Parts: sequence; structure tokens; C-alpha cells
Amino acid sequence: MSKKYIILLLASVTLGLTSCSPFQIKSDYAATANFNGYKTYKLRIDDLKMNDIDKDRVLNEVSKQLQTKGLSVSDNPDLIVNVKANYKRIQDIQSSRPYGMYGWGGSFGWGVGMNRMWTSNYNQGALILDLIDARTQKLVWQGVGSGISIDSPKSKQKQIPEIIAEIMANYPPQKGK
Repeated sequence: MSKKYIILLLASVTLGLTSCSPFQIKSDYAATANFNGYKTYKLRIDDLKMNDIDKDRVLNEVSKQLQTKGLSVSDNPDLIVNVKANYKRIQDIQSSRPYGMYGWGGSFGWGVGMNRMWTSNYNQGALILDLIDARTQKLVWQGVGSGISIDSPKSKQKQIPEIIAEIMANYPPQKGK
């Protein structure tokens, strides 16, 4: 195998692994913002409606991700990071193909068939990170991640760091993409 094919194979495997996320991630930014000028941040949690355990998980992970991006906490910040959460109730309906006996059935006429239907209800959560320029008070970047299974404490414990890391992978934005 040539070196070119090995590189293409590795690139496709890497792309396949990164696209298998259970989360839906979106981000947007102000094209006029100078992201190189932001060095400090302060968390604002006025809109973070969740229990204290999950709140600590979220805030710790957001701070960790911001610090890996080179930002540090400050009382006089360049960025205000507004962290929000919400959830919605999902009803998933699945059905099977009809099955049964078909044929002439005496006085019943032709065939008997049945459909099976299963429903499941669960809650799905989303996290929203708004980065606001502290000087102008304008939103300069927003990351949204949805798909957290909030009905399971073990799932939340694993998924919160994962979804925040995926959201923050888009910060700072690569202009032109």
C-alpha cells in the first residue's frame, strides 16, 4: 500500500470516529469579533436551571474547557460566559410490520394481521453557551449542544463533559469555514 492510501484511510477512519457523536452541535459567531483579544472570562449562571450536582458538573467542565483555550477567570473579564440549559420531552414511536395468518378463514373472510407498536418517553437536554463581549455587551459566540440523556444520572455524568468538549471544539471559530 502506498503512503497516500494509508493517509486517506486514516483520514476517513478519523472522520468516521468523530462523526459518530450522539449529540447535535451547532455554533455561530460574530464575524467582526476579535477572538484573539479575549483573555479572561467570568461565568454567569442566571439562566442555568438544573440541580446543584449537574450545575457543578457543567460549570467545572466549561471552566476547564475555557482554560484549555488559554482563558483565565477574572472579576473584570473580557468575556461573560452565560451558561443555559433546557430540556424537552421526547416520545419515540416504533412499529413493526404486520404479521399474522393470511388465507381463507371460514366465515371470517380473508386474513388476519396485527401491527405491534412500541412507545418510549424520555427527556433530552441541551446546553447553550453564550460568550458575550463584556465591553460592548454583545453576543460574539454561541455554542449549542443537544442530546443529553437527562433521565439517567450515570449517562449525565458521562455525557456532560463530552458535550461541552464538543461544543467548545468550535471555539475560537476558524473564520472562513
